[in-house]
Amino acid sequence: MYLRSIVTRLNASRGNFIRSRSMASGLQREIPALTKDRYPIKRGKFAELSDSDLSKFESILGKGRVLTQAEDIQSYNIDYLGSVRGYSRVVLKPKSTEEVAELLKFCNERRLAVCPQGGNTGLVGGSVPVFDEVVISLQLMDKIEQVDEYSGILVCQSGCVLETLEEKAKEKGLVMPLDLGAKGSCHIGGNVSTNAGGLRLLRYGNLHGSVLGVEAVTAQGHVLDLMSNFKKDNTGYHLKHLFIGSEGTLGIITRLSIFCPTASRAVNVAFLGLESYEAVKDTFLAAKRGLGEILSSCEMMDDLSLQCSMQHFNLTCPIDKYPFYMLIETSGSNMTHDEEKLTTFLENTMEKGLVLDGTVTNETTKMRSIWRLRESIPDSLLKDGYCHKYDISLPLDNFYDIVLATRKRVGSLATKVTGYGHVGDSNLHLNVTCPKFSPELYKLLEPFVYEYTSNVRGSVSAEHGIGFLKTKYLKYSKRPEALAVMAQMKQMMDPNGILNPYKVLPQI
Repeated sequence: MYLRSIVTRLNASRGNFIRSRSMASGLQREIPALTKDRYPIKRGKFAELSDSDLSKFESILGKGRVLTQAEDIQSYNIDYLGSVRGYSRVVLKPKSTEEVAELLKFCNERRLAVCPQGGNTGLVGGSVPVFDEVVISLQLMDKIEQVDEYSGILVCQSGCVLETLEEKAKEKGLVMPLDLGAKGSCHIGGNVSTNAGGLRLLRYGNLHGSVLGVEAVTAQGHVLDLMSNFKKDNTGYHLKHLFIGSEGTLGIITRLSIFCPTASRAVNVAFLGLESYEAVKDTFLAAKRGLGEILSSCEMMDDLSLQCSMQHFNLTCPIDKYPFYMLIETSGSNMTHDEEKLTTFLENTMEKGLVLDGTVTNETTKMRSIWRLRESIPDSLLKDGYCHKYDISLPLDNFYDIVLATRKRVGSLATKVTGYGHVGDSNLHLNVTCPKFSPELYKLLEPFVYEYTSNVRGSVSAEHGIGFLKTKYLKYSKRPEALAVMAQMKQMMDPNGILNPYKVLPQI
């Protein structure tokens, strides 16, 4: 009885999809302070770049792929959020695994610190130099070698843009198991190196399960061929897992194979309005029970997040204003079957007073319009000037409490304190905006956010990694014994410590 009326409510059309996060925001933000000046950290005992080093790089890559002009390398030194900035003097752009190996072998012998970089869309300062590290950009390593529609295996170099891979997979009736708001500019190698989560994790799991094999280059320039084209390959230690999520500190991923499931023939999206977070939690439980195997995404956003997205990108919300919203996607193989399940779910949750209003559609253009409301939130929050972003995992019972606690703690020092994220896998994105970076506000937020997260036995990093910004807070999610083993692995794999130094592991 509700479904017929709410289906007709959605009439907003979708604009051009966001292809680049840096371009999408359209913001002219001031250049941030140098990382070494904003955060207390000392440069490691690494060599300094010389003219003879540049000559060696040019002998490996040719002059055209060794960038040294300030105007050419500035964007490689600054992260997407504008929170950290290094001062590298050179950016290297290899095209092959062999070139990466040569570069790393030389840098290791010279003890030149290296910063691997993909699409530079990371949010924890892991993809840009802290000091003057040599940047090795994987942008030109963008070959797609194979998309096998029978096995569902895609093989490619690590510099491939995620959206390009998604398009190629779609041509074969497959779907990438990973979907991110930054897919128009992020690289699959960076995604794997950070074990990125994204919008489809509820359905397809994380990259430790989807990535079948990798090719990686160690700090000494040794190539590890850990590629596999089989889901079943139980041959000793699974070394690929060392590189998935290690954020370029143990080696540089240059190629990979990933399993792409068959694309769903029946996809529906519902956008719902709710009165409270308790209703969000109960609706998620109802979705798991009522939608079962076809539930592919379950997103939550508070009203402040949605309003920011709508205002900055001139978007239209298809339903009235509510304190909370949910975006639920189903993916299956039989449209009639899926629509029946979705109709029953919506009727039940509305009758119980959990869902107050909603709209549902299976039209591609309208589904994209709804998804854009959610995907535009991260960029829209940058409009305020500066944004402290916290990517944390929390028990669903405590999921939104931290937003309220943070709002109370920071008071008028913040412009906005908002919360949105993947309620389907307990991943909250807490955002605190302000006109510009404020040491006073920063001290109120950290370590408060991470202590709060630890106290409810959450994780200080759900999907964005540790990078540079979270190294001193890793202790809130990892025991000393685990940190010691991680340090031993780093020492074994990278004895000179040249690979992405100052990242992931706490600085001693």
